[in-house]
Amino acid sequence: MAVDQLTSSPLTKDQAYALVDAVMERDNLALTASAHENEETGEWFFEAGCESPPNVGAFVQLAQQTFGMKVEFSVAPIDPDFNWVAKSLEGLAPVTAGGFYVYGSHEIGPVPGGLTAMKIDAAQAFGTGHHETTTGCLEAINITLKRKKPRRMIDVGTGTGVLAIALAKRTNKTVIASDIDPISVTTTVDNAAQNGVGKQIIALEATGVNHPAIKQNAPYDLIVANILAGPLMALAPSICQIAGKGATVILSGILQHQARGVINAYARQGMVLSQKLQRKDWTTLILEMP
Repeated sequence: MAVDQLTSSPLTKDQAYALVDAVMERDNLALTASAHENEETGEWFFEAGCESPPNVGAFVQLAQQTFGMKVEFSVAPIDPDFNWVAKSLEGLAPVTAGGFYVYGSHEIGPVPGGLTAMKIDAAQAFGTGHHETTTGCLEAINITLKRKKPRRMIDVGTGTGVLAIALAKRTNKTVIASDIDPISVTTTVDNAAQNGVGKQIIALEATGVNHPAIKQNAPYDLIVANILAGPLMALAPSICQIAGKGATVILSGILQHQARGVINAYARQGMVLSQKLQRKDWTTLILEMP
C-alpha cells in the first residue's frame, strides 16, 4: 500500500489539535493524524498519513468546518523502504510514571528496581507509554490502587494493552481489555503474553462496551478509558451503566479545554469528579460513582 504524508500550512496549537480530533472522528480519511510544533519557529502543523492519493479536498473542507479558516495542505510520498518504526524508536526512551516503567525491546539498559516493568513496543496500535494521556492514566491507576482493591476491571479502547497490563501486574487479577480495532486486540494479546500476564488479560473486539462478555462481567469496580473526548462523552451512559456502586472511572485522551464537557457528561450520569491530572495540554480525570 502506497502511503503519503499530508502536512498543513501553519496553524495555532489549538487549531492543529482540533483538526486532529476532527479527522480521527471520520472513517477512512487518514491512517494517522497528529499535531507538531516547529521548535525553531514556534509554528504548529497538522500531519496525517494517508493512503495514496489523499483526498485533499476533504481535509480543506473539514478544516473550514472545524475552525472557519481555509487551510492549505502539501502532500509528499513516504518512502516504502524507509523503516519508520526503527526511526521512531530512536527517540523512545523508557518512561516512568506512577511507579510503572515502560520500555521497548530496543532498550538494553537494566530495569530499575522498585518499579513495575512493562515491555511495550511501538506497533499499529496506540499506547507505548510516551504520550501524556498514557502517563496520566498510569499515575491515576497508581493513585487509585493505593486506596482500593478492585476485583473487576476493564480497559476500554485498550490500544497496545498497556493500561490493562499495568492493572493485571499490580493487582494480579483478571482484566478485560476491549478495542474496536482488531489489530489492537491482537497486539494486546501479544503484549500480555510478553509481559507474563497472558492468562489474566481477556482481550475483546468491541464497540465501546457493547459485548456480551463485558455486560456479563459487570458491574466493574474500576473502568479505564483512554480514547478521545468526543467518544468518551458519547460513551458516558453505557460506561456508567456497567460501573458498580463506589466504582472508579479513569478517563483520558482529553485536551484541557475539553475536560469540562467530559466532566459534565459523566456528572449527568451520577459520576463525581475526584481528581484531575494535567500533563502539558492533556487532562486525565478520576471519577467516582457514589
